[in-house]
Amino acid sequence: MTHAKIDDLDLPLSDLMTQWPQTVPVFLRHKMLCVGCLISPFHTIVDACAEYHLDMDAFVAELMEAAGVRP
Repeated sequence: MTHAKIDDLDLPLSDLMTQWPQTVPVFLRHKMLCVGCLISPFHTIVDACAEYHLDMDAFVAELMEAAGVRP
């Protein structure tokens, strides 16, 4: 079984937040409605960044820092 990587752009947001719950405040800080959203099992980081007009590289870096994951 392979383990998910936080910077996997195809990883559904619900899986990301389940595996790394310490990333939830990052979504909330950006006023994103992804936490608890019914679409989060289908949306990815790419989708969320497009929807909220966020720089994807910067957002992924924030997620990684919150999760304590090194690039």
